[in-house]
Amino acid sequence: MIKGLGIATVWTFDQQRTKAFFTEKLGFEVRDDVSMGDMRWITVGAKDQPGVELALMSLDGPGLDPESSEALKKLVSKGVIGAGAFRTDDCRGDYETFRARGVEFIQDPHERPYGIEAIFRDDNGNWYSLTERSDELDFSKDFG
Repeated sequence: MIKGLGIATVWTFDQQRTKAFFTEKLGFEVRDDVSMGDMRWITVGAKDQPGVELALMSLDGPGLDPESSEALKKLVSKGVIGAGAFRTDDCRGDYETFRARGVEFIQDPHERPYGIEAIFRDDNGNWYSLTERSDELDFSKDFG
């Protein structure tokens, strides 16, 4: 039986640069950094969430045929891949901190029905939601 999400993929043109983005700009920690022949396995994660990791996967790594690799490179370069949503307890404060560290935001913090949300890109163009959930949100009442 599935117990939960453990690892999610983030596609990257340069694993070392993306590792630095997540650790230096967002404050994530490195969980794994292992060379395995021609492949490098790097995972990072939020310090307060030890059970979930992001695998920083090369766009020209093993398991991708040349056609798939090129298609992914085009999509990542265009900035159309949404890689996930990160939760925070202070969207506006984190927005200011991350912006000062050079994180590119494509949407400033805005009030939404579910809380406060800002949207940013990583060093490859993948975009993420930074969301401060509303204490008043009741999914059973509001969505179903």
